[in-house]
Amino acid sequence: MPQAEDGPLIWKTSTYTDSGACVEWARPADGVLVRDTKDRDRGHVELSRDSWRSFVVWMRQAP
Repeated sequence: MPQAEDGPLIWKTSTYTDSGACVEWARPADGVLVRDTKDRDRGHVELSRDSWRSFVVWMRQAP
């Protein structure tokens, strides 16, 4: 399991969802990890910091 620069990963949950259909993310030293809140054991997707930044910008523009 990847580690953060200063210790274990800290997973954060999106504050924009209230239905339980959320994603969580963690920030290891070299990118961003994303996983399904409902199925944490299934694994995660690894993104570069630039890809994560683009995704967040895109989501903020969504209606």
